[in-house]
Amino acid sequence: MGGDRAILVSLFSSSSFFPYLGHLFLPDPFCAVSTSTLILVAAAAGVGGRRQWRWWQFWGNNRAGFLRSWKRLQGGLFLGRHLCHYGAATGAGSPENLFIDAFSIAYDVSGDVTESFIWFKRVGADAAVITVAEREREREREMKSTINPRNLCFFTIALLQTLLLSSTTAHLDTPSWSTSIIFATFGRSNYAFDIYTLPIPVPQTQTPTELEFQLTDGHSVNYNGHFPSPSSTSSLLSISKTPSPPSVHLVYVTERNGSTSIYLDAVYPDGPDRTRKRSILRIPARVQVPLLSDGQIDSKFEVGPISMKDRPSVVGDYLVYVSTHENTGVARTSWAAVYSTELRTGLTRRLTPYGLADFSPAVSPSGVLTAVASSGERGWKGEVEELDTDIYVFRTEDGSGRVKVVERGGWPSWADESTLYFHRRGDDGWWSVYRAIIVKSSENNVDSVVTQRVTPPGLHAFTPAASVGNKSFIAVATRRPSSEFRHIELYDVVSNEFIEITRPVSPQTHHYNPFISPDSTRIGYHRCRGGNNERESNHLLLENIQSPLPETSLFRIDGSFPSVSPDGNRIAFVKHPGLYVVNRDGSGLRQLHQGTAFSTAWDPIRKGVVYSNVGPSFATESTKVDVISINVDDHDDDESRYKRLTTGSENNAFPSPSPDGKWVVFRSGRSGHKNLYIMDAMEGEKGGMHQLTKGPWTDTMCNWSPNGDWIAFASDRENPGSGSYGLFMIHPNGTGLKKLVQSGSGGRTNHPWFSPDGKNIVFTSDYAAVSAEPISNPHHYQPYGDIFTIRSDGSGIMRLTHSSFEDGTPTWGPTFMSPVDVGGPTDGPQCSFDDCHWLGNFQNRGSEIGFGPSVLANAQCDL
Repeated sequence: MGGDRAILVSLFSSSSFFPYLGHLFLPDPFCAVSTSTLILVAAAAGVGGRRQWRWWQFWGNNRAGFLRSWKRLQGGLFLGRHLCHYGAATGAGSPENLFIDAFSIAYDVSGDVTESFIWFKRVGADAAVITVAEREREREREMKSTINPRNLCFFTIALLQTLLLSSTTAHLDTPSWSTSIIFATFGRSNYAFDIYTLPIPVPQTQTPTELEFQLTDGHSVNYNGHFPSPSSTSSLLSISKTPSPPSVHLVYVTERNGSTSIYLDAVYPDGPDRTRKRSILRIPARVQVPLLSDGQIDSKFEVGPISMKDRPSVVGDYLVYVSTHENTGVARTSWAAVYSTELRTGLTRRLTPYGLADFSPAVSPSGVLTAVASSGERGWKGEVEELDTDIYVFRTEDGSGRVKVVERGGWPSWADESTLYFHRRGDDGWWSVYRAIIVKSSENNVDSVVTQRVTPPGLHAFTPAASVGNKSFIAVATRRPSSEFRHIELYDVVSNEFIEITRPVSPQTHHYNPFISPDSTRIGYHRCRGGNNERESNHLLLENIQSPLPETSLFRIDGSFPSVSPDGNRIAFVKHPGLYVVNRDGSGLRQLHQGTAFSTAWDPIRKGVVYSNVGPSFATESTKVDVISINVDDHDDDESRYKRLTTGSENNAFPSPSPDGKWVVFRSGRSGHKNLYIMDAMEGEKGGMHQLTKGPWTDTMCNWSPNGDWIAFASDRENPGSGSYGLFMIHPNGTGLKKLVQSGSGGRTNHPWFSPDGKNIVFTSDYAAVSAEPISNPHHYQPYGDIFTIRSDGSGIMRLTHSSFEDGTPTWGPTFMSPVDVGGPTDGPQCSFDDCHWLGNFQNRGSEIGFGPSVLANAQCDL
C-alpha cells in the first residue's frame, strides 16, 4: 500500500454470516464480537510510510449515535490478507480483478454523518486504492463484461462496505477537518518514575547506593510493580518466549505509547557480579512483553482499549488488575473495576459487581482469594485524602463469595490465606498499618475478623506490602515529621522496630508503593529516576495521548492553561510562575511574563495577541487580579509588551475574545460575587463594559463560541459556595441561559472550551470520580479530574482521559497536530513534584482533622 494511501473496511455481523467475520477478519483479540455489532477496521499509512491502524465500533443500527472508540496501532498490512481469504471463501471472483463499489460513511467528532462514494480494487494479497479516474476507465471495460449477480447479492446481504479516508493526502497530520486537544496534568511531566529494587536485608558490607538496582528501562513512566509468584513461572516463560528462567520477572504499569498498559519484563543480568550498582539499561539480555496492551480488552466495552490500568498481580495463568474501560453510565461514579485476564488465551472476566467500584486489588498467595478496597454501594462522595473504603474479599476465579471483612481500610496485602495488612487513618490523625485476621468460618464477615493496629502513631505509615516468605516483617511507605520526603521502610512485626531502606540511598527523593518478592529476599518500589537515567532526556513539552476522537489528536502539556493560535502554529501556556509561548514543534520557547498568571486565549483577528490574567490564583473576590493583552511578537521588555485591560483589580480573570475580535468576556468579583462581564477588546473596560450575569454565586471559566452565538462557563449558581460546578451556556446579550451538564449531585465540571466548529465542548470533570487511592500517588489537589467532551446541545458526553492524576485546563486547537511526542527543554528541574500536602501537616493531629475533601480541593474549582 502506497505511502499516500489509506483504506477502511467495514463488516456488518449478522447471525448467519458471523462465522466468516470471526474466522477470517477478526482474529484474536477481536474475535469475541457480538453478532449484532457493526465493526469498522481501518488501516492508514502515516508519515514516513509507517502504517497506523484504527478501529471503530458501533452498536445496533443507530450508527451516528453510537460511535464508540478507535484504536491506533502500527504494523504490517492486515486487511489485504484477510480480504483475499474473504473473496476466496465466498467465491467473489478472482482477487486480482475484484472491484467493489462502496458507500462510505464518515463521522466527525460530534457523531454527524457525511456520505460519499469511493472505489476499491484488490491486487493479489493486498488491497489498493484506485483513483476516480482509474475507476471510470475500469467502469467502461466493466460495463462490457457480465456482472455476476451472485456476487452482487452477496455483498448486499453481507453489507460489505469499503471506505476511503484519504486517497490524495500524503500526511495524516494535516487534514483540513482535523483538530487537536491539549490539556494539563498537575505535576505529571516531572514524575519520570522507574521501578527499583534492593536486597533484603541490605548487606552491611556495602553501601546501599551500590545495591540499588533499576529494573525498568527509563522509558516514559513506570510504576506499581509486582514480583510474580513461582506458580506463574511457566506461563510467564511461555509469554516472554525466554529459554530459561530470568533473574527477575517484573510485572508493572507503564504509560508509554500514549496510554496505560501492563508490561512483563524478564531480566537476565550479564554476569556473576551483581553487587555493583547498575541499571537494566546496561543489560542486553532483557525481554519485554505487553501483558495487557491496548486493544486486548474485550471490544464490546464502550471505551475499548483506552483506559487506566493499575495494581497488576500475576498468579498462575491469570493477570488480575484494575481497569477503567467500562462506563458506569452514572455521573460521578468511578469506572475502576477489577478484572482477570487469562494470559494464554486473553479471555477477560470482570470480578467487580456492576454498580460498584474496586481499588487496589491484592491476590492471596494461593491465588484463590482477592482483596480490594471498595466504597460498596455508598460510592464516592468527593474524598481526596482518605477514600471512604472498606476491605472486601472474593474468589479470584469468578468474583463470587464477595464479603466485607474490614470497615474503613485501603490498600490490602496478604501475608497468608487468613492474614491481611491494610492502611487506615486513625482517629488520632496518623496513617497507620493494621492487621486483619480472618477467622475461617462458614460466613466470614466484619464480626468474625480480628483487626489490630500494627505501626505506632507519631509518623505516617501506609501502602503496606506483606512478606509471604518471611512473615516477621512488612514493608511500608512512611512520612516522618523529620523528613519532607516519602521513604520505604521495613517494619519488624515481632520486635516492633523500623528498618530504613531507601533514605540511605536517596534521602531527598520520594519513594512509592513497596512490593516484596515471594521469597522475601527483594523489595521493589518506584521513584523518579532523575539525572541517573542513561537514556537521552525524555522530558516532553507535549506528550501524545491516545484519543478516542477520530481525527483529533490529544496531548498533555508540561504546563497549564494552554491555548493554540488561530493558525495552529503556536501555543501559549502558563508554567508557574510565568506566561510562555512556544511553537507547536517545541522550538522557540519564550517567557512572555515573569509574574503569576493563569488562563490564556489568542485573539482571532490580531495576529500574535494573547489574553491572560496576572495575579494570585485561588483568591477571593477582592484580590488584585487583572486581565491583560500581550503581543507575543513584541520582543520589548516584560512591562511594555502588555496592556492592562481591567483597572479595578477585583479578581478579573479568564478572558475569552469574541470571534470578531471586538469584545472580551471575563469574570470579575467587582460586585462582591464572581460574575461574567463583557468589555472592549482593544481598550478594555475603559472602552466599554457591561455585566453579562448577575447573582450571589460564582460564574467563571468562560469561553466564547467560534460563531459568536454562545458563551460557555462554569457556575455554582445552583448551590452557591458548595464547590459544585455545572456547565452553562448563555447568549452574549444575556438571553437563552441553559445548563449543559452537571456531574451528579455535588460534582464539578470546569474549564469549558468550544471545538473549532462550535459543535462540541471539551471540559474537565469528576464525572468518572476517582480511579485509585490518592495516597498512592504524589500530590494532586483534585485526583479525580479527567477530560471529557460533550455536544453543545448537552448530549453525547465522552471521556477522553483515564488517569488517577489530576487532568484539567483543556483547550481545543484548530489544526491537527501529528500524534507524536514533542520534546521540551532539558535544563529545568527534575523530579520537582510534591508529595501529598496533607501528609506533611503534622500539627494538631487528632480526630478534629476529619476525613472529607480538603479546603484546597474546593478552592481549585474557584480560581
